[in-house]
This record gives sequence, C-alpha cells and structure tokens, in this order.
Amino acid sequence: MGKKRTLQQLTIKDNFMFTAVMMNELNCQGFLERALEIQIDHVVVDKEKSLIYHPDYHGIRLDVYAKGNSKAFNIEMQIQPKNNLPRRTRYYHDQIDMSELHPSEGYETLPEAYVIFVCDFDPFEDGKYRYTFEEVCKETGKTLQNGRHTILLSTKGNNESEVPKELVELLNYIGAEDAIHSDDCNDSYVRQLQNSVNDIKKSRQMEERFMMIEELMQEEFQAGKEEGRTEGRIEGKLETLVTNVTNILSIRNLLTDSIKKLVTQTTDTDVLQKMLESAVVCTSTDEFLETFKK
Repeated sequence: MGKKRTLQQLTIKDNFMFTAVMMNELNCQGFLERALEIQIDHVVVDKEKSLIYHPDYHGIRLDVYAKGNSKAFNIEMQIQPKNNLPRRTRYYHDQIDMSELHPSEGYETLPEAYVIFVCDFDPFEDGKYRYTFEEVCKETGKTLQNGRHTILLSTKGNNESEVPKELVELLNYIGAEDAIHSDDCNDSYVRQLQNSVNDIKKSRQMEERFMMIEELMQEEFQAGKEEGRTEGRIEGKLETLVTNVTNILSIRNLLTDSIKKLVTQTTDTDVLQKMLESAVVCTSTDEFLETFKK
C-alpha cells in the first residue's frame, strides 16, 4: 500500500480542500460571481450537505451546495476525466429539485439551478475555459427556460480573449500543479483563496475531518475486502472486487476509461485485492496505472 495522504499535501484542486475552501461563504460568492458573471448579494452554504458521508449520495460527498439571490448552486471539483460526466450533472440537478420542492408547493417555487463542475482537464477538448449548457429546442433554437443551467469550467482552456481575465486567473490558480504562496498571487481573490487554504491546513478541526473521511474510505475498502473473502464462488468474488475497486476510485474522482478497462479485465483475485488497497490511498491515476500496468 502507498502512503496515506496528509492535509498538508493538498492543494485547492483536491476535492476535500476545494470543498472546504468553498464552505466559506465569501469564497463561494466570489467563485460564483466569476464563474457565472453575475452579481450575487449573498450566499448561504449548506454545510450539512458538504464534506459528509451519506449512503444516499453513494458514500463520500465532496461538493458544495449553496443558495443566494433566489438561486441554488451545486459546485464540485473534478480531478480526472469521467465518461459519465454529463449524466452526473443530471443527477445533481435532480438532487437540487428534490431538496427545493417541498410538499404542497408548486413547480413555480423551484429556484434557478446551477450545477458547476470545475474540471482539471478539458471535458470536450475544444479549448474553452467555460462550457455553458441549457436545454434548447432542436427545431427552433429556443431555450426551454426550465431554470436548469449546467456549467463546466476547465483549467486547460486557451481562449483567454473570450472570457474575463478574472476567470482565467482563478482557473489557472486551481489548475496549478504545485502549492502556491499567498504572496505570489497578484489577484486579490486568488490570494484570498490561498489564505483560506493555509488556514485550513492549520485547523485541527479540518485535519480531523479530513482524517475521518480518509478513514471512511478505508472502511469501505475493508468492507469490500471482507465481502470478497466470504463470496462463495470465484465469479462472485471477482465481480465484488471489481465493483468495489471502481466504486472507490469513482468516489475519489480517479476512475478513467483506461483504469476501468484494466480493472475489469483483471481476473486474478490477489491482484484485485491489491488494487482495492491502492484505490484507497493512491494519489493519482498515473500512480495507480504505474503500479498495475502489465
């Protein structure tokens, strides 16, 4: 097994750190204003729906749920490409609607809903810093205006002339490979975010929460390992191990098509057990692939 991550090793692009930083409502408000190019009077972050473990959310939930200006926002960091990213946005839109539509209320009470993914890759390989989607009529080109907005931001964009400089500064900061010192940040909002990162790393409470989430992932791995041991038939054991490996990697945003193919084609249960262990502690897709490449 590789070394466990520590809070001190994280940058803002890590799911835990990004979520922790955006739980600060001023940070979240600044992010939304840059991402959407709108003014927001105030933002309220629902801390009960962030940085938690809940079976209804497929295990660890590391995203930000916020409300402001009669709008609802769900923000999530995406470290690695996923083949199910568009359908994942659909899931989060449904979660917003379920949270906001109360019994006896009409559909007109549903707020404008924004699902925002910050991708440390180019999700569509068109070189854009921002991709904005709304439902459009194929025959007329008119928007459905159902209040659903899906925005995918990319740290790998190259169309600086088409988006505000402030958004480019933000995404370049998020996409940086190495830790950044606050004094090196020329943009005041980016400096504010880096100061928050530094404060979180000094917080004993946040360190305990990070350790708890890492431990929960370890428990998921152990539970899957036990289930694999007690499976009566070899086919069932293989299927269980493959499912547990891919589920944990998916939770950690490390499941790519190449890794999924590698895992599903592995028929040696001992190797799958080692993959399960690595899925909990590996820090990148390259590390996982390097360990198990043939």
